[in-house]
Amino acid sequence: MATESEVLDALRPIIDPDFDQSIVDLGFVKNIEIEGDTVRFEIQLTTPACPIKAEFEQAARERVSALAGVTEVEVKMTADTRKTTTQISEADVLPGVKNTIAVASGKGGVGKSTTAVNLALALRATGARVGVLDADVYGPSLQMLTGATDRPQATEDRILPVEAHGLKLISMGFFLTEDSPVIWRGPMVHGLIKQFLTDVEWGELDYLVIDLPPGTGDAALTLTQMCPLSGAVIVTTANDLSTVDARKGLAMFAQVGVRVLGIIENMSYFTPPELPNKKYYIFGRDGGKRVAEDLGIEFLGEVPIDPRVVETGDQGRPITISEPDSDAAKAFFELAGTVARKLAMLAEESPPTSDTAIN
Repeated sequence: MATESEVLDALRPIIDPDFDQSIVDLGFVKNIEIEGDTVRFEIQLTTPACPIKAEFEQAARERVSALAGVTEVEVKMTADTRKTTTQISEADVLPGVKNTIAVASGKGGVGKSTTAVNLALALRATGARVGVLDADVYGPSLQMLTGATDRPQATEDRILPVEAHGLKLISMGFFLTEDSPVIWRGPMVHGLIKQFLTDVEWGELDYLVIDLPPGTGDAALTLTQMCPLSGAVIVTTANDLSTVDARKGLAMFAQVGVRVLGIIENMSYFTPPELPNKKYYIFGRDGGKRVAEDLGIEFLGEVPIDPRVVETGDQGRPITISEPDSDAAKAFFELAGTVARKLAMLAEESPPTSDTAIN
């Protein structure tokens, strides 16, 4: 019969590439049980969105199975999503939310809202608890992108978010009729954003994705000043105008002390179905990469042009759930994993808060 020490020694060579340490030394291996020739244990990761979760599980199973006297190995994969620290007090603002991710762009038309929703759905697909706050007061789109039509309900002092596709959602769009314009001045926008942050019953979330309005106006500034943002993601296209505006967004986050996780280049290239090995760079090439290099931040990746991204968004079933095997959906899943890993590394020294089981 194997011993606990032998099991740990067998697992020690498995290295987490983000922390460059053994999963044993990182404390990821927990609850080892040995009954005769059966070994059970848990691998607790720092995020349910870890893209190499399956590789960890397979390697652990193979290494422990190779021990003398072991014929059956049961591995349970879980996650303890760490809470990132911020400069803003969280007593009254999003107390149950562990990570807040701002998705921003310097200008409209680059697919920021579509990116925000698909990132949220990709995180949700890993087993994480996820919400989306649509902070684009003048041009809300969350209700269309998710197909959610219910109005938020309210208790005596709390607003209950709408739920769709496993996400918790709040948006100005849920309070409007289809043709209602929003004609508000800055103080009213400030008040609404504050209400979304403090009066909505978000509950316990691993990630709250916040779809900022384009530019650096009242709503964006209010949110960066009031919300404990864990980090921001900038969405751009490759053309020069978009990248110039992306730099302005980056400058805003720098001024308010919000960490920028990196840049996503949306609509990077088009691959015709009949020419799967071809890439046509319609809006230019490597614009997002150049901005990232110039400013010393990470380039997170590219999302290809796919007409189905727009079609499925208009139908309220974004591409990550309607066409999960498409190249665009795969790009969103990979980006979600990258963002989650970066947040986990930022929170490495933060105390653990709760466990999230991975199915």
